[in-house]
Amino acid sequence: MRERVEAARARQAARFGEGKITTNANMGPTQVRDHCPIDETGRQLLGAAMRQMGLSARAYHRVLKLARTIADLAGEERIHTAHLAEAIQYRPRRQA
Repeated sequence: MRERVEAARARQAARFGEGKITTNANMGPTQVRDHCPIDETGRQLLGAAMRQMGLSARAYHRVLKLARTIADLAGEERIHTAHLAEAIQYRPRRQA
């Protein structure tokens, strides 16, 4: 596990370069747009989650940042639908 985390940190450092941002968690909306592209299937999944779970725009970005981190830990360059699904499952459910 330690090696995976170190590799993910190295991937993030390479992604952000020498700027102020050093981790996915520190990304703002512009960086999320630039570094967290998702395909149409991913957009549909995230859209459905937003509607069903009542997620805000801020929560949308948090899910994308977490999915980016999950992809980094998996050694993937792109965010796949499975990474989004995992990130969504960590969101707390709203009480009815």
